[in-house]
Amino acid sequence: MLKKITILIFSLFLIVFNANAGSDGELALKKNKTEAQNTKDCFEKLNRATFAFNQGLDKAVIKPIAKGYRKLPDNLQKGTSNAVRNLSNLVTIPNNVLQGDIKTAIINTARLAVNTTVGLLGTIDVANKMGFPKYEKEDYGQTLGKWGFGPGCYIVLPVLGPSTIRDTTGSFVNVMGGDPWYNVSVHGNNEFLTERVYLTSKAISGVEFRANNIESFENLEENAIDFYASVRSLYLQDRENKIKNIQRGNVEIIYEDDDGWEEIETNK
Repeated sequence: MLKKITILIFSLFLIVFNANAGSDGELALKKNKTEAQNTKDCFEKLNRATFAFNQGLDKAVIKPIAKGYRKLPDNLQKGTSNAVRNLSNLVTIPNNVLQGDIKTAIINTARLAVNTTVGLLGTIDVANKMGFPKYEKEDYGQTLGKWGFGPGCYIVLPVLGPSTIRDTTGSFVNVMGGDPWYNVSVHGNNEFLTERVYLTSKAISGVEFRANNIESFENLEENAIDFYASVRSLYLQDRENKIKNIQRGNVEIIYEDDDGWEEIETNK
């Protein structure tokens, strides 16, 4: 039991990094007077204490693992990235439907079918090679935002990291039937798909995201006067951009001053 709890906590910590990733697995921040800057930090003192705990855990465990992951052969990393992204379709598709984007839901369903079969369980992104439209992840927090629900207070969850009341509520939907991969793995009574397989897939997804953003976080920590406030701004703006489906190329994050940020956008 203790082993299962340890694996669960470790995996959940990694999920938060994956949840914050864009379609390319990289963070983006935009200087803008938006809803993100108006989100209240109702529990700031508690949030800062939790943030410090999470950062210690990241430096001691997650970051070293992410650095080790980056030393793996490029083909192995690419195949792993494709596989976990393919699995994310299982959450994206129902959210496409809930947001009224039926066309994209059909495209992503076809993408899932092609990559799972011809693409060897998603390790090869055949759909991309066939010219399918660019894939964008969706989740239940984004859907709630699309429906007009405000973010509520900003919160930092132990182990899980940055969130809002809205996004936390959306995350609960996954374990209440909204994530088919969770359902079939944890509750499917299948000898091949078990809880361990589900947790492993989420852990790998989180490691991949963390590995892709080592320099981004280091740059943020080195240049920010208040690292906590910078991460809060980054998270809230990133989530807002996803809700609004704002598309950009690769973005280099530049610290400007206490009041804002600048970005330099480059083509992929």
